[in-house]
Amino acid sequence: MPRRVRRGDVRASSVTTVILDTLDIPIVLAPLAGGPATVDLAVAVSEAGGLGFLASGYRTAADLREQVHSFRADSARPFGVNLFTPPAQASAAPPERYADYVQRLAGEAERAGVALGEPRFDDDDWDAKLEALSELQVPVVSFVFGCPPAAVVARLRATGASVWVTITSPDEARLAQDAGADALVVQGYEAGGHRGSFADGGEAPYGLLSLLQLVAASVRVPLVAAGGLASGRGVAAVLAAGARAAQVGTAFMRCPEAGTAAVHRAALATPASTAITRAFTGKPARGIVNRFMRDHDASAPAAYPEIHHVTAPLRHAARRSGDPDLVNLWAGQAHELATEEPAAVVARRLAGEARDALREAARNDGGRPSGGRRT
Repeated sequence: MPRRVRRGDVRASSVTTVILDTLDIPIVLAPLAGGPATVDLAVAVSEAGGLGFLASGYRTAADLREQVHSFRADSARPFGVNLFTPPAQASAAPPERYADYVQRLAGEAERAGVALGEPRFDDDDWDAKLEALSELQVPVVSFVFGCPPAAVVARLRATGASVWVTITSPDEARLAQDAGADALVVQGYEAGGHRGSFADGGEAPYGLLSLLQLVAASVRVPLVAAGGLASGRGVAAVLAAGARAAQVGTAFMRCPEAGTAAVHRAALATPASTAITRAFTGKPARGIVNRFMRDHDASAPAAYPEIHHVTAPLRHAARRSGDPDLVNLWAGQAHELATEEPAAVVARRLAGEARDALREAARNDGGRPSGGRRT
């Protein structure tokens, strides 16, 4: 079902084109850093004919190496690895920006029986991970939270990797293309988890379909759509809008292969509303609304990863105790459509439903006149 590149299209011979064209189904697993991501989940999606992803965020370079080796021991299919592009050291939040918020959370820590973490700035083991990926020669490397320097893109491409960059606006799309990105992950405002924006705050909240249309008109590289895609009809919509594949995250989080905590799985199965918040990490992220968000969102500062480290013990305690009001319940807006089926079943079902939806749309349009009012 992936669309073949026409002769003469830009970068038609790129690794990205080869990978996307050889997928059996146009389904890409979202990286799902922070717990839900597992090697088993990535293997299941790749073996089903899609593209599995390993999440290196919040992990060490040594752990990244172990994940890649484990994947390759179980599957010869293509896969990707996702990295967090670190903010510049100069953008580290000054202590006075988050001191009051940390003090505000002291009562939460006391009730949970844990100590708050120490606020600190770090680059998520950036250099060591780049070195590991250069040696491991993985098929796809994707970035979120910013565009890596052109030199980094070139370095990875020289190893045979296809480099993808997550974008949330047309301006970011053009910057990523100029840096040499082989493909763009177009993230709509509907997406669960952290916003992938280059700048922290102030970006326009583009819905996925609007953003896809704008980006498709301004860049020449393949697009992968992300955000609120939890049904075959949703996948069909983004394929019709120009995406080469759909990146799906929340729909896989209740699968048995996922590492999603029990309290999180239960929340996903409800029709609860979601919202964007900084309360848990200091960076905008979409999750199911709970007490912690209601109590602390308005006070949360822009301070990532400092606040992420502060609240980490709280979130860990909440997962362990099953407290849905103290944990970050990251979820896309269509989260209640997620099922407990095996990941391969979910991936193939989404692809099959998308194929049927596209055929249905073609049949429905076939008998209509080419002009005049439709009633």
